[in-house]
Amino acid sequence: MDIKTLTEKVERISQIYAKKFNITRDKSWFVLKLQEEMGELIQSYLMLSGQARKKDKESKELKADFENEVADVLSHTLLLAKHFNIDIEKVIKDKWLKWDK
Repeated sequence: MDIKTLTEKVERISQIYAKKFNITRDKSWFVLKLQEEMGELIQSYLMLSGQARKKDKESKELKADFENEVADVLSHTLLLAKHFNIDIEKVIKDKWLKWDK
């Protein structure tokens, strides 16, 4: 799946979520929601790495939680880019892939 298709699918799910929970997705929401997800990613990493209490979760659960949080961060990054009309593919090519000679 390409980034544009993934972004559109994530956007549809985000719209459903916002409607269900009566959330206004304004520019602040996109930035703050990404920050919230980053916090959850950090918390899951700390638990996975043994630097925070594991809340009676097994290693397999901790790994799955970490993977899910990575997916949340990626999805919310795509949503943020879409909201602010950032061509994420172009920016990645210009910023990162220029080094791939």
